[in-house]
Amino acid sequence: MKKLVRWCAVVLLVAAAAAVVAYRAVNRVPSADLPQNEQVLQIFDDGGCLSCHSADPKLPFYSKMPIAGRIVMKDIDSGYRAYDIEPVMKALKVDEQVGAVDLAKIEKVILDDRMPMPKYYLVHWGSSITPAKRDIVLDWVKDERIAMYDDGLPEVRAAEPVRPIDHSLDVDQEKVALGFALFHDTRLSVDNTVSCATCHALETAGVDNHQYSHGVDDQIGGVNAPTVYNAVYNFVQFWDGRAKTLADQAAGPPLNPIEMASTSFDEIIAKLQADKPFAKAFKAVYPDGLTEANITDAIEEFERTLITPDSRFDKWLRGDSDAITAEELAGYELFKKYDCATCHVGPNLGGQSYELMGLRRHYFTERGLDLTVEDNGRFKETQLERDRHRFKVPGLRNVEHTWPYYHDGTRETLEDAVRDMGLYQSGVELTSAEVDQITSFLKTLTGEYKGQLLTNDTSRDVIHDHDHDH
Repeated sequence: MKKLVRWCAVVLLVAAAAAVVAYRAVNRVPSADLPQNEQVLQIFDDGGCLSCHSADPKLPFYSKMPIAGRIVMKDIDSGYRAYDIEPVMKALKVDEQVGAVDLAKIEKVILDDRMPMPKYYLVHWGSSITPAKRDIVLDWVKDERIAMYDDGLPEVRAAEPVRPIDHSLDVDQEKVALGFALFHDTRLSVDNTVSCATCHALETAGVDNHQYSHGVDDQIGGVNAPTVYNAVYNFVQFWDGRAKTLADQAAGPPLNPIEMASTSFDEIIAKLQADKPFAKAFKAVYPDGLTEANITDAIEEFERTLITPDSRFDKWLRGDSDAITAEELAGYELFKKYDCATCHVGPNLGGQSYELMGLRRHYFTERGLDLTVEDNGRFKETQLERDRHRFKVPGLRNVEHTWPYYHDGTRETLEDAVRDMGLYQSGVELTSAEVDQITSFLKTLTGEYKGQLLTNDTSRDVIHDHDHDH
């Protein structure tokens, strides 16, 4: 009760101060004559989005008041921690396409009527989202999303934040054949024992199901290996995003001292060059022969073929309402309700942004393990404090087969991963029934590779015993 009285007093104080300086905004609806992007930009400007969701917030005059100031600065810190809207504002100003994650996040807060917060619009008259403004923003999101994907979904599914996997991508089949061979070639490692497929076996859903992967001399890495299936849809590669392309990613493990430990690509090339038939076949496709750039290009071309279309959920997206059950559809609705689909978007249900691990609750404090270098996430690359503990969002395709979960591999079952994502990312305690429904939905995301349903028959018991021995 005392907190309520105090909060009301602060609101009245700030409102009175605002009246004294005659601060008033008209709750205007953008003119229909304006281009769509300018209408949305005006709504976000009037809504004061940059007041909290930017690195350089527009501080109101009352931010310097003793009580109000503390509340304002706390809201600003929380707002920017959760979301940075500046890239969206810049895109709108020049009529460029806004990212899929941005669209999903904006859509969700508008649907939930979360922003602006009451304590903001009670002072900043005109910032609230009226039904007319709401319709403008939601129409914009839908139009942007349809234009972004251009995947011909039926109208009833056209605005979904999740999209189906392509049935195929354009590739050079000769390069693919070379890339397949290199992906499985242990000569990329210093002692000829480890290949890309060692940690990303195609028959085990593109992962090794270890908490941390095992490199040369059975050395243990420090981060869980993500699947290579559908990695082509990621906007960057690795959990920390240090590789911009699949080719960049392919260049990393061969020289990593724990993974393959080769001293240089010259060492790798010398071994491959000694294989005269392989070198000849390679030169027939790449006239300048074996080089680091050509090796990684071939591996990238092969990995572009590692897509898994035609999951049951994809069939539902394409219009087959009987492809999933009522229970699974209920799980998808919960997936959207609890904000999962604001980060896990697009064809891969992820891989399109960096997000803070522990947005609503302090994950690393509660995990009970010492922090590692890998726990820093994107901060490793940028050294920006805001990037500490931010990671590339993993894709959820075939997720039932890619245990254990999270960057640290600490969740062994999908149910555990779902339950704790609810706590740490969405701030909700999911019921057992909700966990089961969301998990059942996630299992509809298992697709087909070369026309066969993807499976993983690896024994969990054997793998976990092996990990625990280390």
